[in-house]
Amino acid sequence: MFGCCVAGRLFQTNLQQVDETHALFELPDASTINHVCVFLLGTTPFPDGYGATVHFHWPGKGFQLLGMLSNEKPSAIFRLRGTFSSSTSYSAFDSMDTSTQDSSMSPSVTAMLGISIETLQQIQPQMDALQSVTTVAKPSPASNPILLAEKIVRHLFNYVAGFSGGLPGSKTSVSMSVIAKWYENFTTKIKTTGIGFLEREE
Repeated sequence: MFGCCVAGRLFQTNLQQVDETHALFELPDASTINHVCVFLLGTTPFPDGYGATVHFHWPGKGFQLLGMLSNEKPSAIFRLRGTFSSSTSYSAFDSMDTSTQDSSMSPSVTAMLGISIETLQQIQPQMDALQSVTTVAKPSPASNPILLAEKIVRHLFNYVAGFSGGLPGSKTSVSMSVIAKWYENFTTKIKTTGIGFLEREE
């Protein structure tokens, strides 16, 4: 019913069934994983009113909720690197031996991707809580002057690089009119859309 694919690897369908509503994928060489895609294979849809939550387990740190799948959302891509939050308990997977591995950042560590089939009524509060935590945890450039300054300078550098060939160490002069044009465009964009575009352009 489910498949998963780590970026740069072959997709996996070797699901380990825990019980009727819970299953696991093993993710070898976990410290090298940046993103993972989880999806329905299309052979069996969820029963009406059901979906699945997706959880990531790093040895010694418990399970972290990543997101959900449903018939309306049959696939999702999750970022793993640097996103692991505080340890959480997820008792449905306790029967699996997930705590015996070395939890260092060695490439040989095998993590787990847990899938739990639940009613959409059970899933929605979890998604609301996850959204709330993600919103709070993500630093805003507006609240951090150093971060904001870095993003503005990077934006200016990328703009000017287009006029100098973009080569590091290039001694090509850039006219002040180019800087003035960047400033005009930049301030107009800030006034009309806010600073969100600085996040999207990374």
